[in-house]
This record gives sequence, structure tokens and C-alpha cells, in this order.
Amino acid sequence: MSERLGYLLKRAQHALRTSIDDQLSPLGLTTAQYNLLSAVAFEPGISNAALARMAFVTAQSMQGVIANMEKQGLLRRVPHPTHGRIRRNELTRRGAEILAKAHKVLIGIEERMTEGFDQTEIEALRCALLRCAENMQVTPQ
Repeated sequence: MSERLGYLLKRAQHALRTSIDDQLSPLGLTTAQYNLLSAVAFEPGISNAALARMAFVTAQSMQGVIANMEKQGLLRRVPHPTHGRIRRNELTRRGAEILAKAHKVLIGIEERMTEGFDQTEIEALRCALLRCAENMQVTPQ
């Protein structure tokens, strides 16, 4: 098993996810919530439907996550300026502050994960992982 790329990738992903969840916990965030806040920061006003597609969950599931984060004061939902049914998601000041702290946590985790790598190796890993993901999105003929 230890020679299988898929196994090694999953092992690394699991270790990364566990570390992120453990280190974000004191901030009151999970990995999924961090990703959601990051997406809203990257694209202010993003809809629930777009967030659901990004997170590979149903719109109904995303609605519950958004409502919970709104209760925590991390997000606010505002009406779309031209479409009555769409509500746009935005970070609150508290959400932006928590996200900034979480970004620092993630930088530390990534530094630990790549300890002993030089910049060339890190860039090669980044490119290899991107290619793997892109290769898997191509539908076999």
C-alpha cells in the first residue's frame, strides 16, 4: 500500500485535514468553515448555490452551514440588488478577523508539512498536485 500514489495522497490529505481541524478548533472553525469563509472573502456576494457547488454539497446542506455561520456572526446575508430570491453572502468584521487568524494558522501548517523542502521542491509538488487534479477531471474516452 505504501507505494500506491492514491494511498499516499489520501494519507497526506488525512494528516493535513486532521491538523487543520485541530489547529482551527481554538478559533471555533472547522476546515469546511475555513474554506467557506475563504471563498466568501475571495468572491464577496457569492450565492449559496455557488458555495454549494464549490463544496460538493447540496444547496439545502449549504443553507444550514450558512445559517449556523450567520448565527456565529461570521457571515451576513444581504439581498441581491436585482434578483429577489438570491441572497448574497458577505463576511462580517468578525468573520474577516477570524479568517485572518485562520490564514496564519494554515501558513504554519503548510510550513510544517513542507519542512525540509526547498522552494523548487515545493513548486514541483504544487505543480504535480495540480496536474493530478486536472488529470482526474478529464473524462476517459
